[in-house]
Amino acid sequence: MPASTNSVTGAATAELDAAALTAWLEQHVAGFRGPIALSKFEGGQSNPTYRLDAANGTYVLRRKPFGILLASAHAVEREYRVLTALHPLGFPVPRVFALCEDQAVIGSAFYLMALVEGANFTDGALPYLTKSARTVAYHDMIDTLAALHRIDPQAAGLSTFGRPGNFFERQVARWIKQYRASETDRIEVAERLIVWLPATLPPQTGVAIVHGDYRIDNLIMARSGERVLAVLDWELSTLGDPLSDFSYFLMNWVTPLDGRAGLLGLDLDRLGIPTLERVVARYCEKTSRDAIQDLDWYFAFNLFRLLGIAQGVKKRLMDGNASSARAGELAGRLPQIAAQAWRFAERAGA
Repeated sequence: MPASTNSVTGAATAELDAAALTAWLEQHVAGFRGPIALSKFEGGQSNPTYRLDAANGTYVLRRKPFGILLASAHAVEREYRVLTALHPLGFPVPRVFALCEDQAVIGSAFYLMALVEGANFTDGALPYLTKSARTVAYHDMIDTLAALHRIDPQAAGLSTFGRPGNFFERQVARWIKQYRASETDRIEVAERLIVWLPATLPPQTGVAIVHGDYRIDNLIMARSGERVLAVLDWELSTLGDPLSDFSYFLMNWVTPLDGRAGLLGLDLDRLGIPTLERVVARYCEKTSRDAIQDLDWYFAFNLFRLLGIAQGVKKRLMDGNASSARAGELAGRLPQIAAQAWRFAERAGA
């Protein structure tokens, strides 16, 4: 069965100072009352996330990892800001209650949000749904992303959430910097990408609120799959070209079948999952675009970005500070991710 929003790995109170946390939350969250019980959610390589059961109800707590962190990584403060802006607009995100930037409370910054009950599907094939439900589920994933990109950042109070111009130039530079800061060993293919990507930047196609990590396992959906109830994990969100989000989502269609988001190799028509071409057509219709060019470049960039993330995971693993049991698996895929990125670069003319 798919994971639900209360899939946890067991008691995690020992990781945090429960007494200090309870005292802070009682002071800053209306109606909050202890005692509390904490359990850590499974999955995720980034910001550790916990189910928090209090005397007055159930919440979710998300914090930065402990230890030394890269300056621009694990930005729970940005997550809190964008959730605060989007929830009143009716976009499907959890309600947030409080942000604590005082590391003295539990050792890192954190925020508290509502628990959204539903299903967290991690297998892109959606084996637990019917053919028609899979179609509906994927259409709503596409439509939800398109709805995000149609939101006016200024109307949402997010006009200063990022610098809108030269988006891919800044993103490529950022991920090269992130890659270098976490580099554990030299990968020759990555070196070629570091030269090629800045030299072949596509023109910017617009400015929107971008999620930065929009994929199926960052969504809470109705258990029957008919709609997205909440979009999670906004750590990488900013203002930028919406095609960065959309092309990242499209990576599922060119990623080999792996029991997770990858769909390459499946008989999509038989399963009721739209093909890549149909996904592009639906997104273009919902966002009033005529077409999308240069997908191979975007795929190469997205894989290089994943390479930077994987380097960070491997570095935290080596430092004893990884937040997920899957950290070793992702770190071990570094050469394969780099090789796949270069294949798309070659298809784009490298």
